[in-house]
Amino acid sequence: MIRKQEDNYRHKGLRQKLTDLIKEKGISDENVLAAINSIPRHFFLSPEMERYAYEDRALNIGEGQTISQPYTVAFQSQLLQVQPGHKILEIGTGSMYQATVLAELKANVYTIERQKSLFANTKFFPLKGKYPSIKFFYGDGFEGLPTFAPFDRVIITAGAPEIPMKLVEQMKINGIMVIPVDEGEGQRMLRITKMENGDLNEEAFDMFSFVPMLKGVEKGKL
Repeated sequence: MIRKQEDNYRHKGLRQKLTDLIKEKGISDENVLAAINSIPRHFFLSPEMERYAYEDRALNIGEGQTISQPYTVAFQSQLLQVQPGHKILEIGTGSMYQATVLAELKANVYTIERQKSLFANTKFFPLKGKYPSIKFFYGDGFEGLPTFAPFDRVIITAGAPEIPMKLVEQMKINGIMVIPVDEGEGQRMLRITKMENGDLNEEAFDMFSFVPMLKGVEKGKL
């Protein structure tokens, strides 16, 4: 269970330093930077991990999963080119931090988690009242959410072995998918745009390291 903590001046100061750091690393979208600066990342971690919350690195959240490095979250969010009101499908809820950044950008977020115990944590989402636009689902990310399709944007927060075509089918024309692809230690970050004729325009960016995207669901412990 994630417990809400105080967000004090110290936290806000550390968050500003983190925001300045990822700006220096090349994040230029002012809305994304403002989102990172406004969201208390320590709320998404256990109290004993709080002292690491504003370091620019991934942190363990259990079940072999991590809360992504803030720079990575900002990088993917910037590639998505989010506009207010966009309907976004997120694969890999994890800590709920990335979904919250997207909601802070005024998107409507549909997020799927395959780990039962991590999904159970969504009941205790510390900012539930502030971000009612986030909807949580337990399921197989490779299947997506066809009932709620089509989506303006799709973001995958795990390393995929290939582009999941079922998720492409759930994108709107001119929709964008941001996905790290390739198996192994590093993944290529891709931005895929679905063209009017159905073709996919693929752009490749930097290399990142993600936990693998797995099929099916993991029941875990409640």
